[in-house]
Amino acid sequence: MAKNLTTRSEDYSKWYNELVVKADLAENSAVRGSMVIKPYGYAIWEKMQAELDRKFKETGHENAYFPLFIPKSYFSKEASHVDGFAKECAVVTHYRLKNAEDGSGVVVDENAKLEEELIVRPTSETIIWDTYKNWIQSYRDLPILVNQWANVVRWEMRTRLFLRTAEFLWQEGHTAHATREEAIAEAEQMHDVYAEFAESFMAMPVIKGVKSTNERFAGALETYTIEALMQDGKALQAGTSHFLGQNFAKAFDVKFATKEGTQEYVWATSWGVSTRLMGALVMTHSDDNGLVLPPKLAPFQVVIVPIYKGEEQLDQISEKVKVIKAELEASGVSVKYDNRDTHKPGWKFNEYELKGVPLRIGIGPRDLANETVELARRDTLTKEVVNMGDLTRTVQERLGEIQKNLFDKAKNYRAENTHQVNTWDEFVDVIENKGGFVEAHWDGTPETEDKIKDLTKATIRCIPNDSVEEEGKCVLTGNPSTRRVLFAKAY
Repeated sequence: MAKNLTTRSEDYSKWYNELVVKADLAENSAVRGSMVIKPYGYAIWEKMQAELDRKFKETGHENAYFPLFIPKSYFSKEASHVDGFAKECAVVTHYRLKNAEDGSGVVVDENAKLEEELIVRPTSETIIWDTYKNWIQSYRDLPILVNQWANVVRWEMRTRLFLRTAEFLWQEGHTAHATREEAIAEAEQMHDVYAEFAESFMAMPVIKGVKSTNERFAGALETYTIEALMQDGKALQAGTSHFLGQNFAKAFDVKFATKEGTQEYVWATSWGVSTRLMGALVMTHSDDNGLVLPPKLAPFQVVIVPIYKGEEQLDQISEKVKVIKAELEASGVSVKYDNRDTHKPGWKFNEYELKGVPLRIGIGPRDLANETVELARRDTLTKEVVNMGDLTRTVQERLGEIQKNLFDKAKNYRAENTHQVNTWDEFVDVIENKGGFVEAHWDGTPETEDKIKDLTKATIRCIPNDSVEEEGKCVLTGNPSTRRVLFAKAY
């Protein structure tokens, strides 16, 4: 199987697009800006979904489902929210088609115009808070801890598979609380959940922080974010959690009776991650040979490829593989046995290297005689001969090593590509010629932030949680600053 991938150094964007398609993750659909997620790609998303869903339920959340369509008037109730999403909304104006009189096909029936247009949800705060109005009367009804797994539509003009598509899959949590403190604690907790998932399962190091006012979610008082660095030196926002204050409760008149008998507005949060994580996974670990998947998210962690001549040898190998596969699966390892007779072993080796399978086991007649197998690692492209009696233990050890190695490698890359600068010339040089994260002083004003973005296309990714107070001068204006923030060009 010839890969023929463009190299990352040659054209990173082209490498990414080719890899997503050739590794069978996704492809562009006939619908402008939308994608088809293929079974192999969806299997990775399902693993992400399963672990995140477990974490959500572990922290007391329940799943629900809300309508895809939102009345247009709902968006008018929260001014900053509609400003944030107005340019991305797909709008349903009619509810019926009819055959054209000239026989050319179907047309919109002009007599079937909706009384009020419906927005295909770009996010669900408005429809959910209209619903919560009916669910909440008293402090006894709080907190509400709800999540939904859904699709959303944001009419992007420039699209890229997984990273930016008109329709994408995600989860969105929407919670309601009696106090400001409870809501902030919820938003911070989910921020931690996302960071732990990214690092422990995706093997992707992230920086936790809060967004600047300009970069906050529309309608939020605070946005907590996890930011990751891709191999081309661009940042990717991997997950956000929002403290919404009482903005949506006031917009939809959601009040509750307190223990003291007074009426108060509810405090809110929302939080979400999407199939953008698939793009992050690809760009964090993969190489010029194809995907590199962390074992915890690989659709199968081990593939076994028989090397044989004739059916008799294949039957002998298959009998042994049946035992090996059962032992590995009993130890918690997911295994695929590829005994297709339509492709040669070398072709299969290339295919599974392209698809990023963490470990590959090759087994032929000589291996049967010697009671050994060849074990190949995808992350390092190294091979070793392993005694069959030691195979299960060795596979478990190697999978753990691969998971750790991918995280360490990505963290080292981030460290090597994080630059601290003190002057505007240094800032521009790093952004234009080196890339990566830039730690720099900023005077705290939206005007300066906008000017820096206009001049360099770099944005404030976050104000890191672990940033320390220090006196300094803004890299652009020279005005006083009390801490460094994190800049980068971003996806």
